[in-house]
Amino acid sequence: MDKDVRLYNTLSRKKEIFRPINPPQVGLYTCGPTVYLYAHLGNFRTFLFEDFLRRVLECNGYQVKHVMNITDVGHLTSDADTGEDKLEKSAQREGKTVWEIADFYTKVFLQDMERLNILKPNILPKATEHINEQIEFIRKLEKNGLTYQTSTGVYFDTESYEKKGYDYTVLTGQKLDEKIIGAREEVVTEPEKKTPVDFALWLFTVGSFAKHVMRWDSPWGEGFPGWHLECSVMSAKYLGQPFDIHTGGEDHVTIHHTNEIAQSVGAYDKPLANYWLHGKFMKIDGRRMGKSEGNLYLVTDLERHGFDPLSFRYLCLTTHYRQTLNFTWESLKAAQQSLQKLRRFLAKKQNNNSQSLRLSGSQEIDNIFAKRFLQATNDDLNLPQALAVTWELLKSNLAEKKKVATLLVFDQVLGFDLAKSLEEKVEIPTAVRTLVNKREKERQKGNWKKSDELREQIKKLCFTIEDTPQGPCILPPSSDF
Repeated sequence: MDKDVRLYNTLSRKKEIFRPINPPQVGLYTCGPTVYLYAHLGNFRTFLFEDFLRRVLECNGYQVKHVMNITDVGHLTSDADTGEDKLEKSAQREGKTVWEIADFYTKVFLQDMERLNILKPNILPKATEHINEQIEFIRKLEKNGLTYQTSTGVYFDTESYEKKGYDYTVLTGQKLDEKIIGAREEVVTEPEKKTPVDFALWLFTVGSFAKHVMRWDSPWGEGFPGWHLECSVMSAKYLGQPFDIHTGGEDHVTIHHTNEIAQSVGAYDKPLANYWLHGKFMKIDGRRMGKSEGNLYLVTDLERHGFDPLSFRYLCLTTHYRQTLNFTWESLKAAQQSLQKLRRFLAKKQNNNSQSLRLSGSQEIDNIFAKRFLQATNDDLNLPQALAVTWELLKSNLAEKKKVATLLVFDQVLGFDLAKSLEEKVEIPTAVRTLVNKREKERQKGNWKKSDELREQIKKLCFTIEDTPQGPCILPPSSDF
């Protein structure tokens, strides 16, 4: 396979040829959920982009070690180190313990991932299971002169970091003075901070956090870790530093990932990751998504509205990950219809062949279409173009075995689990079979009017007929092939 994969690196603000540190191994860290509530479709748009990235890398022969964190402590309702801990707030609202909250929403998240056919990460570390490592990390920063202590906690000192020759805003390209001014204008900050952009490494269980349930002893006092700390600690533990690729949503660029880089570089004097990829937000009917808008949809909402969750997966493929996706129920319906066409295509080809059409070897794959598909996916995950190539393949004049074999290879990236369409037997109701037999008799008599009337009756029962030299082929509604 061609390994010339090009990725847009937020760090350099341009496309780069991907060069892993230790090929064919690739270290991939993706920011995971804060398990205080259900992950919504906007969150899953990011998780799907990361799944497509992993699949593209594996399709190119790379061996991906995928780490995704589970945030179960320290993520406050404000990015300015103020407000309540999200898990503690959720526990109070639902009348459960924070541990019960974390366990419940972690399980739901993994179930939703499975519904969307997102590959499970190789490692899913939890912040609460790495407290000792986080304390040791802070000690490294303290030894390097990059921390200070207030009455509320231990903070990262960005000015000292800059004085050592590091660039705190390397990911955003923004000047530190501008970022400080912006932070003052946008948030109410901890008054004892030296600058508004300094961030918490360890928060004491005092003041507004006096009743914080999750607390641990530390050299600085009883408390809990800041939100940004866990990702630096767990990525280094499981992938080393530097590692290859770090990803997340576009909202992480200015604060979370900027702080991750600063503390990791400050601790080890080396880059955190070589490539940074960020997915764009999703809108609903052209509007921002949120509780206040009444459009914060979940994976279960898809099923409640009669949609296969994989239809949302298809919809996400239609817009590049670095462009805003506009979700509408109409666009989801179109995505579901397209997905059904792919499944019906395989079901039809299987029904028309006495032997299985499953992939029998690389000799069955069409190299021209495979190369075009790979060129699209390897061009910074140009999956809309890869989808276009897929439909061109199915409408081509290639032999059926080549179409099926090539499509199943494409599906290793698309992730629709299409091979099931070659295995699942469609149950055809007796009423449909009776109508098909009647129609065939009328057709053989040349009674085309009656034959067409019976075809329409069959169609109303959600099946359609294709006449073949071997006799009528009964299928779900027309697949356009």
